[in-house]
Amino acid sequence: MTVHDVKIDALTGGPAALDQYRGKALLIVNVASKCGLTPQYAALERLHESYADRGFSVLGVPCNQFMGQEPGSAEEIASFCSATYGVTFPLTEKTEVNGEGRHPLYQQLVEVPDAGGHTGDIRWNFEKFVIDGDGEVVARFAPQTEPDAPEVLAAIERALPAA
Repeated sequence: MTVHDVKIDALTGGPAALDQYRGKALLIVNVASKCGLTPQYAALERLHESYADRGFSVLGVPCNQFMGQEPGSAEEIASFCSATYGVTFPLTEKTEVNGEGRHPLYQQLVEVPDAGGHTGDIRWNFEKFVIDGDGEVVARFAPQTEPDAPEVLAAIERALPAA
């Protein structure tokens, strides 16, 4: 089973259909609207736009498990992301990334170590995972790592489909 096989709903309802990303690179990020790291939305959107024509997408996963920093309804989250940061990348339903209610998507993601060797629980909002076209997690980055940091860009470049 790969990330492409996981069932998760879109923020606006209906399936997010992760299998549509087969053969494409993906950056999965747990997001929140009321976090000190929320301005990362701007860089995430720039990445989404700049790499979209090369077979890449950002996928935002709203989560309210870190000090209640994503309290809004689906409509409020969508409106905030669009109006404040011009977000066009897809967002999933609000999801638990840690604990007994951890979504199956994150059960797969948290097994992969970051460059410092951290595996397991998501540490905070905006932890990032690069997924290759086969649905395999190929890189993990700490929440404080900016989406456009050189190491993130290098991982995305490696995960992009061959031209």
